[in-house]
Order: sequence, then structure tokens, then C-alpha cells
Amino acid sequence: MTRTEHMQWAKDRAMKYVETGDFSEAVTSMLSDLSKHPETEGSAHGICAQLGMFELMRGPTRESVTRYITGFN
Repeated sequence: MTRTEHMQWAKDRAMKYVETGDFSEAVTSMLSDLSKHPETEGSAHGICAQLGMFELMRGPTRESVTRYITGFN
């Protein structure tokens, strides 16, 4: 799977959790899936993970978590 395909797969999986209102699992899923591909595994650490945790701590909304997930390139 290419990096682009993997990134879309991760986003699609995370968005399924957003659709059910499980924002915490959406962020967790995205970060977990990023670590599963050699070209994206570094994204699951550092600032990306911190931003995801910050989003959850400040009271996530469907819009904010969607923006977080779709913001990955």
C-alpha cells in the first residue's frame, strides 16, 4: 500500500468513529494507524499526538475532530 493509500485508509477508519460520536476513539485510531506504515509512523509521535490529546482534553466536537483527522497529509 502506498503512503497516500494508507493515509486515506487511516482517515476513513477514523472518520467512522467520528460518525458514531466516539471522538476519543477517532483520534486514537488515527494515531494508531499512522504508526502502521513506514512512511507515516513518525507522524504518530510528537506534535501530532500532542495535538490529538489536546483536542480531546478541550472538549472535542465533530467539527474539530474531523478537522484534526483530515488535516493529515
